[in-house]
Amino acid sequence: MLFSCAIRQRINYYLQKNNMTIWKLYKASGIPKSTLFALMKDDAGLPNLDTLLHICEGFGITIKEFFNDDIFNDVEYDK
Repeated sequence: MLFSCAIRQRINYYLQKNNMTIWKLYKASGIPKSTLFALMKDDAGLPNLDTLLHICEGFGITIKEFFNDDIFNDVEYDK
């Protein structure tokens, strides 16, 4: 699985876990809605670390918690 796909799946996991929409994540994280919607597209590529840190803040988790999942064990580099 591509690294960007794993990140999107993890974001979707936390959206569902916290009963959040992109709109609620935008309000909680301060990341523009357009950036969040673009990030969730299959061809979006990787978010920068700053964006990912703000997303984690919006979910109320640490970056360590975000990456603490087996989905990241066998990821491939996005080309």
